[in-house]
Amino acid sequence: MLKHNQLLSTSQLKKLENHKYSCVSASFLDPILQPWWNFLVRSIPTWLAPNLITIVGLFVNIVTALVLILYSPDAKSDPPGWACFLCAGGLFAYQSLDAIDGKQARRTNTSSPLGELFDHGCDSISTVFVALSACISVQIGHHPYWMFFQCFCAMTLFYCAHWQTYVSGTLRFGKIDVTEAQIIIMGIHVISGIFGASIWKSKIGGIEIWYVVACSTIVLGSMSLLQIFSVILAGGVGKNGSTVAGTSVLSPIIPFSLILVPAFIISQKSTEGVFEMNPSLYIVTFGMVAAKVTNRLVVAHMTKSELEYFDWGLLGPFMLFLNQYFNNFLPERIVLFGAAAWCTFDLIKYCSQVCVEICNHLNIELFKITPQLHGVQPSGAKEEHNNGASHVHNTSQQHRKQNRVSRRNNN
Repeated sequence: MLKHNQLLSTSQLKKLENHKYSCVSASFLDPILQPWWNFLVRSIPTWLAPNLITIVGLFVNIVTALVLILYSPDAKSDPPGWACFLCAGGLFAYQSLDAIDGKQARRTNTSSPLGELFDHGCDSISTVFVALSACISVQIGHHPYWMFFQCFCAMTLFYCAHWQTYVSGTLRFGKIDVTEAQIIIMGIHVISGIFGASIWKSKIGGIEIWYVVACSTIVLGSMSLLQIFSVILAGGVGKNGSTVAGTSVLSPIIPFSLILVPAFIISQKSTEGVFEMNPSLYIVTFGMVAAKVTNRLVVAHMTKSELEYFDWGLLGPFMLFLNQYFNNFLPERIVLFGAAAWCTFDLIKYCSQVCVEICNHLNIELFKITPQLHGVQPSGAKEEHNNGASHVHNTSQQHRKQNRVSRRNNN
């Protein structure tokens, strides 16, 4: 039952409290980077909250990507080398901090379902800016629909990874996955920083280098999708092969299709070239909606609840569609700015409210370590993923019980 203006019901919060994290990882690079991550987590103070580490990493990632976007919003201009280096450094910082938030939670005995949700939520936003910055570094804006495909492919892969988690109950990482993709993109930024972004237009055997990179991502992305859909189509862990919520394993295709299809149609029907003239803003706009829908999918998985099809974030794309229907009553660029503002606001509002509701239910704070009694062994979800563990379980129920005891004692 939902209280007034509450996003999560009492039943969902109870299921979230009892959520058990499960992960399988076969990453090539995670074991190699473990010594660096272990050194890093030992170097930070124990009073630093895990979620604060995650959000700082995301902030650095977004700011450094925005610098690149400001210098080349059309992904055609040659950005300064230092901006490419800065973007590579920002991504490395995000990768490192994202890898140690779970380690810090385990170290400080503060793991909770909120940490897992917060981590995935930040990743969904980061995916948009990482993909966009990579496109700018290779000046793929000269081929706008390649840029469209590359960015939306990244968002789709991230969504599908959590789709199969919603079906199977286990998050799976392949041999070439997130960490490997991030390292490759860092390499792209460094190469652009050294030789200039125009290096990607050079030809090898009559083929421009950017085209080789783009085709390689298609091959790797297709391999990942095949692996993901083999899990989805094999049936879920719910009753009669359904999802963890007992719904159809194919149902999550609908919410994301309501983003992808309008994004393509609006770009095609535009008489002012709204995507070609404003590729970065267009991708960020739809990327914010994609991030919110992905977050809702993660929440649905963790609360074992049905994923609703409609999302208020879709009002942004609807503004663009409605304007086109009335023969561009307003300039499309102006409407796009309005849509971007709405989609960003709606995402922040949703994430903030979900975090507040979970914090209130678990009696914890988002960016501050809540004092505990003793004896709670945290899940260390992120750490166990980085170590390639097959199944990890958090102890949020124990955590909540001890906080109840602590609260009663304080009273």
